[in-house]
Amino acid sequence: MHNVKMNKQKLLIVDDEKKLRELLTNYLSKEGFEVSAVADGVEMDEHLACHKVDLVVLDLMLPGEDGLSIGRRLHQKNNLPVIILSARSDEIDRIVGLEIGADDYLAKPFNPRELLARIRSVLRRNATEASTESKTKQPIITNFGPFCLNLNKHELTKNDQIVALTTGEFNMLSIFINNIDRVLSRDQLLEMTKGYDRDPFDRSVDICIGRLRKKIEGNPSNPIYLKTIWGSGYLFTTSQT
Repeated sequence: MHNVKMNKQKLLIVDDEKKLRELLTNYLSKEGFEVSAVADGVEMDEHLACHKVDLVVLDLMLPGEDGLSIGRRLHQKNNLPVIILSARSDEIDRIVGLEIGADDYLAKPFNPRELLARIRSVLRRNATEASTESKTKQPIITNFGPFCLNLNKHELTKNDQIVALTTGEFNMLSIFINNIDRVLSRDQLLEMTKGYDRDPFDRSVDICIGRLRKKIEGNPSNPIYLKTIWGSGYLFTTSQT
């Protein structure tokens, strides 16, 4: 009789603090994940060359190649979900982390239970998106102005030229596409994109919308698609009237 091995989700911790690597490896392993840990980008690349990974927990302050550069590579080449860790809670770190396509950001020191909640949320969100995509027989395509958003291909084009979007920007635009002409509050958008208890001062929605406007609006300060409804939230419309 053969033993049946459970198909655990695989996490990779990239952090140069040995004690933290050991703590997270032990804790997340007990929570049912298969966890590996490395100290820098070189070791990460060696691991990814030989092993499948479902999510990367990435420290910003690393020896050699820094976390922002690594995160950008992971998004562009591997399209892996990434949660960034930083010893600094500076707003600029959070903003840049979101800009490179990270799925979430957590400032050190943190409670491992908070990291666990965020890992599960990101994995759940990615699984839902993958399931929705696999069940869709025909490409879901929405046109607005010179733009075309293909939800199946995870692709936005303008006059047939690809517009580069981070994971966060694509997810945000997809939410608006599915809620055309409906006002969505910041809290609703945070719930849809994050799925866990939010910090009331979380500005990730505003940051993401600002970056989206730079990519889809001719004049970001006077948007025609992604509008601010003062006191209520944001509204996406394909009508230019």
